[in-house]
Amino acid sequence: MNSSPHVLWADDEIDLLRPHIRLLEKKGYTVTSVSNGADAVERVKRNLFDVVLLDEQMPGMDGLETLSAIKQTAPELPVVMVTKSEEEHLMEEALGGQISDYLTKPVNPSQVLLTCKRLLERVQLRRDRISHDYLLRFSQISTALMNPLLHWEWADIYRELVRFDIELEGDDGARQVLADQYRDANRAFGRYVEREYANWIRAVDQNLSTNRPVLSHEVIPTWVLPQVTGKRPVVFVIIDCMRYDQWLEFEQLLRPHFSMQAGFHWSILPTATPYSRNAIFSGLLPRDIARRYPRAWAAGEDDEHSRNRNEEAFLRDLLRRKHRSDLRIRYVKLVSSDDGRAFAQETSDYLQSDLSAIVVNFVDILAHGRSDSDILKELAPDERAYRALTRTWFAHSWLLQALRDMAQHDCTIIVTTDHGAIRSLHATKVRGDRNTSTALRYKIGRSLKASAKHALVIRDTEAYGLPSNHVADSYIIAKEDYYFVYPTNYHHYLNLYRNSMQHGGASMEEMILPVITLRPRH
Repeated sequence: MNSSPHVLWADDEIDLLRPHIRLLEKKGYTVTSVSNGADAVERVKRNLFDVVLLDEQMPGMDGLETLSAIKQTAPELPVVMVTKSEEEHLMEEALGGQISDYLTKPVNPSQVLLTCKRLLERVQLRRDRISHDYLLRFSQISTALMNPLLHWEWADIYRELVRFDIELEGDDGARQVLADQYRDANRAFGRYVEREYANWIRAVDQNLSTNRPVLSHEVIPTWVLPQVTGKRPVVFVIIDCMRYDQWLEFEQLLRPHFSMQAGFHWSILPTATPYSRNAIFSGLLPRDIARRYPRAWAAGEDDEHSRNRNEEAFLRDLLRRKHRSDLRIRYVKLVSSDDGRAFAQETSDYLQSDLSAIVVNFVDILAHGRSDSDILKELAPDERAYRALTRTWFAHSWLLQALRDMAQHDCTIIVTTDHGAIRSLHATKVRGDRNTSTALRYKIGRSLKASAKHALVIRDTEAYGLPSNHVADSYIIAKEDYYFVYPTNYHHYLNLYRNSMQHGGASMEEMILPVITLRPRH
């Protein structure tokens, strides 16, 4: 247990509970007291607490409303409800995990002390167990990384590292070991992708599916179209730039409403929207998109919005090639908050089609915004804080509202993303001519030069499923968490882009992507 556990006690008659508070303080607890629910929620937002004691019947925000608001801010924080009667709904809340325990008034000081002590010991025991589990797994993961791994084994390692990153708390030493192992894993992953990627493209060209992951252009044929049977509407949601760890935060808020089946697909290279999302909607590799739709692909490399204006046309053409052109489809791209709110008010309209495709841009906007905004960098200085910030948005978003509304209907929802993002912490020098593209995690141009240790260098574009043109005859893809910086003004740009969220490279966070099939529980 921590040396000075911090308890928040919310009760509109808090002055009558001073003897209880004095006993807790005598036993080494720090107690913050408030007299209403709104103040309790505000304190949880501003401070770290170990336990909350919450009066069920308070004027204004009652105990259950306060509980809901606290759980949105700090879902793992133990809450003890203090009530005047043992009501059935409190037992249901306890069984559902919303509250950790409840006490019936009048409570005596020793009863409160024992409850806090038991909960804190349980939290600490859980933290100790997770630290112990990770330290046991550390050597096994390290050994696995030194041996050849198959794609599904990489997905398992990534899943496990993400789980420990989310659950490992209160042990700074173990977290540092995890951070070092994460980087070792991404280093090995970069070598794996460099060795195997051309083999996957060759297998695609030969129509072989063994010993390779499902790639971006195979998402709709693999996961979406088999669900479009005419029995119920299917909604396909692409959340741009969503990492697997962010999905796990969203999943917690959706689980009460949906049953879920999860899998992974792998983003094609470069892991950037013009490549990966166009591949998803067209069912084609970028090389073949450029051949089939030369005008659509003709936009400049740095003109991302122009490159993604044809997604609905690509989808319709994909359905024609799959002999599903009879389907009633609807497509929408939600960029602004006004777009999102309008969509949330029209969800029933989208359920009138056989297949609706929804592109959600907010998470990508957040990633780019964090790179440009000192305020967002302060709010989300690392991956854990970035994950929490994304969860806060989702918990109050029109997207969650829309998905909850869809849960009231007989439908199937498939959620995925086009690529993830990585916090770029290390720079590597790149050289190229004036026509070289400007992205930080991948470059396209002539005579490109970069360290082979830090970048995957692609000269044979055909073998990698990539288009070539008169401007570009080679690609370089950053590995691990590197970003490209030109030697000119090197230190300025090194500091400008360090710690920014970027995509386009070859890392687990950018390439190994969740695909989740949701079915309403009702």
